[in-house]
Amino acid sequence: MENISNEDTSQKKPEQTKQKRIVNDNYIVKKRIASRPKGGDNAQLDKCCELLTKGENEIIIHGLGSAIQRCCNLALQVEKNFAGTCELEVNTGTVCLVDDLEPLTDDLDYGSQVRNNSAVHIKVSRTAMLGANQ
Repeated sequence: MENISNEDTSQKKPEQTKQKRIVNDNYIVKKRIASRPKGGDNAQLDKCCELLTKGENEIIIHGLGSAIQRCCNLALQVEKNFAGTCELEVNTGTVCLVDDLEPLTDDLDYGSQVRNNSAVHIKVSRTAMLGANQ
């Protein structure tokens, strides 16, 4: 693949069309929370607390790039809300991302760029139920 200068290409996000959200009853999807840089913190906290209160033994909170700090804060808030009845298990890693580059002129080829981004996965597990005799 030949080198393409930055002046000849630009990074464009694909156009997003608003589609109806399909309800997914998959068990694994319901207990995974993705923390986003511009997401509502209170809504994500409510979702985590609701899942744990309704009987889930564990949830997994994912954070990528700039959302890592928000992901960690969310997990700590959940742990604080459940007053020591939760346990956190943190895993970090690196994810390879591929950017598609579209040419500004028709005579150039499409390109791609591979880059690495940091990721965190926090498993929040219930160790005891609130109000249970121990």
